[in-house]
Amino acid sequence: MRNSRLVLIILLVYAFISRIGAEDVLEDDPVGRLKVYVYDLPSKYNEDFVQKDPRCLTHMFAAEIYMHQFLLTSPVRTLNPEEADWFYTPVYTTCDLTTGGHPMIYRSPRIMRSAISLISSNWPYWNRTEGADHFFLVPHDFGACFHYEEETAIERGILPLLQRATLVQTFGQRNHVCMMEGSIIIPPYAPPQRLQSHLVPPNTPRSIFVYYRGIFYDIGNDPQGGYYARGVRASLWENFKNNLLFDISYEHPRTYYEDLQRAVFCLCPLGWAPWSPRLVEALIFGCIPVIIADDIVLPFADVIPWEEIGVFVAEKDVLKLDTILTALPPAELMSKKQKLLANPSMKRAMIFSEPSQLGDAFHQILNGLARKLPHDKTIYLNSSQKLLNWTTGPVEDQLPAWW
Repeated sequence: MRNSRLVLIILLVYAFISRIGAEDVLEDDPVGRLKVYVYDLPSKYNEDFVQKDPRCLTHMFAAEIYMHQFLLTSPVRTLNPEEADWFYTPVYTTCDLTTGGHPMIYRSPRIMRSAISLISSNWPYWNRTEGADHFFLVPHDFGACFHYEEETAIERGILPLLQRATLVQTFGQRNHVCMMEGSIIIPPYAPPQRLQSHLVPPNTPRSIFVYYRGIFYDIGNDPQGGYYARGVRASLWENFKNNLLFDISYEHPRTYYEDLQRAVFCLCPLGWAPWSPRLVEALIFGCIPVIIADDIVLPFADVIPWEEIGVFVAEKDVLKLDTILTALPPAELMSKKQKLLANPSMKRAMIFSEPSQLGDAFHQILNGLARKLPHDKTIYLNSSQKLLNWTTGPVEDQLPAWW
């Protein structure tokens, strides 16, 4: 009798857990579950970059800026480093921009090395774990590999000094040199006010079958299109530019956000890296994302059911894209996907809200860090242990960040 009751209790508990959906987890409040110490760095590592070039406040790498601002006033922040679970180094490695508005890739690793050198010299906390209880935002194309071209990023590898830290990054791809186990994959930054200002009435009909706006060829770096996006974008253009089901163009109209809300499918192909803001835009505007990026790891994939929301197409199958999309069962499947896309918790998790809201991307990052606690005791080193080598990695990374 006792055993049968125990079995019944286990089944009831399991049934309860099974009913807990992504929405419940997305609404978790991280306050009280972790404490974060924010290093007070000289402004040359962060705010000076913004003062010099405000463009980085709105580009897709801007999560590093807004996460810093959020943490400064967050209830999870502690001013006592002795009670901290995590340590955060506010360094804006994507905010030092070229004339064309791209991060200066050669300076990014130097700035990061300089920041780590500073905290390891002025505080004792880095040295006791060599960064194992530290997290860093690295929203570059290929994260802490600090390069936009995959071949070069792989050759560089993750900055050696970050090998023990937790990396919070937009880049996610399974079995890739530039993604360490335990990394937290986040959405790229999309200005929330800009998205909010373009909402159309919810009953607007979705009269566009497939929608895409963006470049197909990187003329400056890969004019033939065979290397950029592994040829996927070039193939999309050459094969579907005249297909009446496909509304695709390199022109970016003023009605771009409104058009997304009139589309059934929004293409989210890889570019230099597998991720792009189109994924955020599609989810926010209720357009089913068609993800063409092999082995991609999507933002907060441990709590967001991407497989149920999106349509995944292998890069090798891009030529069959029209057949794949028209063959999908139109009623039941589309209804389910669009119901998930309408979930406000999903949308909120993709946005770095201003001001912050429970369940937004800031809170998802904190929840991800909280789920890693408590730290394993083995991360703490004795005074004679040194696991990281400061002299490894590309020689040019070891040059001064400032001169």
